[in-house]
Amino acid sequence: MNNSVDSLWHYYQQTEFLFTQMLSTQLSFAIITAYNPKGQVLSACQNGLLDRKLQNEINSLGLPYRAMIGTSQDRTHMEKSWAVAIDKAAAIRLGRLFNQNAIYYVEADNLQLVPCLMAKEETLLGAFSPRVNRVLDLPDIE
Repeated sequence: MNNSVDSLWHYYQQTEFLFTQMLSTQLSFAIITAYNPKGQVLSACQNGLLDRKLQNEINSLGLPYRAMIGTSQDRTHMEKSWAVAIDKAAAIRLGRLFNQNAIYYVEADNLQLVPCLMAKEETLLGAFSPRVNRVLDLPDIE
């Protein structure tokens, strides 16, 4: 994968989301991962450790959350992520804490790509619900 800022931003705009339960289109929430900080691909073990740290941080904030997967359209790249009921500013801080280039933010079924570390403008990506695929179980990520 080409990791230039423009290439990564383009890939981020193509992301789809796997959930085991559908969410209300009226909810506002962030989608945050700890995987592959700054766009650098890490091992499954390293990503797993970062993911547990992120889950612990979300727990310490006392916020409702749900595990989910962010994935490329062809399913060749997947990242464990968390849908978190958090305001956008706090979500950006959390993304920065885990060295994420960007997070997603959903308001009234509108999906936004929001930069954390990248020098990019927030990008409205359209309706969130068409990008969601319901699965019985989240896939294991290697």
